[in-house]
Parts: sequence; structure tokens; C-alpha cells
Amino acid sequence: MLTLGIVPSTFTIGHLPATAFPEDDEWIALVRAPEGLTVVREADPWTAADRWTGFYGEAHGLDVPGVLSGLLTPLAAAGIEVFVASTFHADLVLVPERLQDDAVKALESAGYRIQRPS
Repeated sequence: MLTLGIVPSTFTIGHLPATAFPEDDEWIALVRAPEGLTVVREADPWTAADRWTGFYGEAHGLDVPGVLSGLLTPLAAAGIEVFVASTFHADLVLVPERLQDDAVKALESAGYRIQRPS
């Protein structure tokens, strides 16, 4: 089964309506849609904004079917909301920081190995 690492940083997810590009380059991921721009950033440690924990798996490439579905199924069954940013090599699955322990339990119960930051 896949090993997932918990990303040491926490993240925030924001929406910028009718914006072509953020004014800064402090973002991790950008997704442009007709209704605006979704921006994933590393969370400011002094801000009490909603924070998200990231799980990132081993590289698997684009030709391996079912990897993301395998991660999302146990999280959905546990009632945990997610935000996903996919890369060429793997998927960054974000869960609300307050649900991190529940997400770890759900993923471990599904057979995933979780590596916590040291």
C-alpha cells in the first residue's frame, strides 16, 4: 500500500474572484476557473485562519489509475472534507487541520502508511 507523508507546513485555501493572478508569489497552487482563482498558500503561523493539513504520496505518475480514488474513498467514508491539488507525480490531499487525526485513522485503517514530520 502507498506511504503518505504529512507535509510539515499547514495551508490556507482562498478564492480571488475575477483575478488574473495573485499580486504576490507566495502561493503553492493556483487553479483558474470561470468564477475566479483558487489559491493555496502556506499558512501564516500567526493567523487563526482555517488551516489545512497536507498528505502527499509517493510519486506514481499519470499512468497509474485509481490512486486518488483510493485516498479519497476512506476520507469520504469518515466524513472528512478534502481539497486536492494534483501534480505531475502525485497528489496533495488537504484536509482541515482539526480533522488531521481522524484522517490519519481513516487512511491507516484503509492500509496506508503515514509518515509524520520529524
